[in-house]
Amino acid sequence: MKGASFHIARIGTAITFLWIGILIFQNPAAWAGFIQPWAANLLPLPVETIMIGTAVFDLVIGFLLLIDFLSWQAALLGSLHLLLVLTVAGINVVTVRDIAILSGTVSLVFAGLTKR
Repeated sequence: MKGASFHIARIGTAITFLWIGILIFQNPAAWAGFIQPWAANLLPLPVETIMIGTAVFDLVIGFLLLIDFLSWQAALLGSLHLLLVLTVAGINVVTVRDIAILSGTVSLVFAGLTKR
């Protein structure tokens, strides 16, 4: 049985991913502004299109975590996604948020792997 701390971390992380996905959908151009120019130049599609895809990805991760389905796998994808975000966004005003979410997703991955 999973402990209360797992469920608190899972639900809190799920809400964060869902919320960020909604915020990106509301204004993808603003969120695209966090991508460093060198990274934006590597993208095969317009940055705003990539951000819409990112919003969908965040919503899927958040939903899977919320319903506790494939939780550690969703958390692993979230962790990899956040490592990429930290790489392409650099150090800025949301870096601290990304580090906190990353630590939450990594802890959910380890919790899921140790419960197997």
